[in-house]
Amino acid sequence: MNLQPNFKLIFEDNFDVPVLDRSKWLPNYLPHWSSLELSAANYEITDERLRLFISENQQCWSPEFDGENKVSGLQTGHFAGDLNSPYGQHRFRDGLIVKSEVPEMRLFLPHYCRLDIRVRTKLKPWNLAALWLIGFEDQPAHSGEITVFEIFGKSAAAKEAQVGRGIKRINDPLLKDEFDDSVLPIDVADWHVYSMDWSPGKIEFFIDGELATTTSQSPNYPMQLMLNFYEFPHSGPKTPEQDSWMEIDFVRCFAQSR
Repeated sequence: MNLQPNFKLIFEDNFDVPVLDRSKWLPNYLPHWSSLELSAANYEITDERLRLFISENQQCWSPEFDGENKVSGLQTGHFAGDLNSPYGQHRFRDGLIVKSEVPEMRLFLPHYCRLDIRVRTKLKPWNLAALWLIGFEDQPAHSGEITVFEIFGKSAAAKEAQVGRGIKRINDPLLKDEFDDSVLPIDVADWHVYSMDWSPGKIEFFIDGELATTTSQSPNYPMQLMLNFYEFPHSGPKTPEQDSWMEIDFVRCFAQSR
């Protein structure tokens, strides 16, 4: 997919320095439903690549609300209500209450854009690697999700993988779930560029420049990037630190010039 000449670069991280750029990323996953300590990501930047992983001693990010799930995630914004209120980004289940007061952050909140991310991932059956955009949610209805890619280890093999992309309504009454998780002939351990072109009325999803999916709807509000690597409870062998991971070469976003 060729970029149109009227597009301009509005966000880029090539991870070309060994320290995370905190002007672009908060290295925590939804800390308002947990704490900054429990929600902190495990990551490293080497050879101009970001690697997210679950460490051997990593704690569950939100035992009260999400059980034994573990997450290493980065996000480009944060919003939540007061302590003990039910208001906050990504209300993924009933009964959520703000557990930590974390300052509002508007690091990067696109409203329509073209996004490219180059990724490879080594997955065990109990892992999930994903890039989502979620509504900033300073208005509770602005809560939809755009899934750029979502790959479960249990659905990935050497030469093919189930790759999810599309829209999830979450708590947005104007959206409906519109999701494609068909199996594609790719090895997710190899480098691939996952892209989306988010415009009014539709979103087009691409893998390595080839159109994969088009939606018939489009969230109409600012959204933030959520780059996440999960480990779910499992009874298999203990995973050594960094035996599974998601590695990112670059993230780039473009917007049409006005």
